[in-house]
Amino acid sequence: MMKERLNPLNDYLFLKVMGEKGDEEQLIAFLNAVLGREGEKAINSVEIIENKTFTAKVIGDKTSILDLRVNTGEGERIAVEVQIRNRRNMNRRILFYWSLEFSQGLDAGQDYRELRKVIAINIVNYEFFPDIPEFHTCFHIREDTYRDVLLTDALEIHVIDMVKFRRLVEKDIEHNALHRWMTWCDKESSEELIQEVVRMDSAIQKAEEKMAYVAQDKEALRAYQMREMALSDWTSGLNHARREGLRKGKREGKREGKREGKREGRQEGRREEKIEIAAKMKKRGAPIGQIAEDTGLSFDEIEKL
Repeated sequence: MMKERLNPLNDYLFLKVMGEKGDEEQLIAFLNAVLGREGEKAINSVEIIENKTFTAKVIGDKTSILDLRVNTGEGERIAVEVQIRNRRNMNRRILFYWSLEFSQGLDAGQDYRELRKVIAINIVNYEFFPDIPEFHTCFHIREDTYRDVLLTDALEIHVIDMVKFRRLVEKDIEHNALHRWMTWCDKESSEELIQEVVRMDSAIQKAEEKMAYVAQDKEALRAYQMREMALSDWTSGLNHARREGLRKGKREGKREGKREGKREGRQEGRREEKIEIAAKMKKRGAPIGQIAEDTGLSFDEIEKL
């Protein structure tokens, strides 16, 4: 009996496969595929900023953020985040996290010209922009009338929508590197299709080999399973809040109950979002006072993160 394939978009596993020393080959190929770079514009070298906080507590925490961060040989900072859950207000969260990376690229006394370009890549497993048919969208800051005029190229944000990618009737894995990578990332891809893209692309082959290696590591496999459970717990918790509100509504009136369910669900979601933002800021070294002011959390709550 064939073992079930691990989910490459489990953020812990994605980091283990792409974000450790020795993973540069597949990471560079992946980044070039997303950014559409080739030839002289291609990324040739990266410095991976390894995540040293892979503790059981962090991995099992449904609010923790596991993102991949690199410096490129071209002087850019790139942050990759896999977001399976729809936390709402994702557009503002993306911009907030981008701003953290951007602002912390300047030390006291340095000239603003020293601020490096920051590219954010977000892979989401839900429809991000329902009105846009493409699965890959890219954003810059442009002048409203003169669309060719950029305020600056320092901001670049990519969103890859896996739901829309799965809907593609024809995936051009032969000529399109991004299609090959997203096929490999998609847990729903058939084994035959996975093997085909592995044969076609040496970088994807290396990623597949690293994932197989991780799957043989009992400790890493347990961490992967803990992360899967944490992601499921978040969804279950939010759904539970909604169900409780609806049950309460049956006692106090269906209309009020529905409102209460939505209210409790939103409150739970907002709190989870605040904790996630606080964890991100604390990880970046932001002062506790600033974190408390920006999120509304207490000092004790922030200290416990």
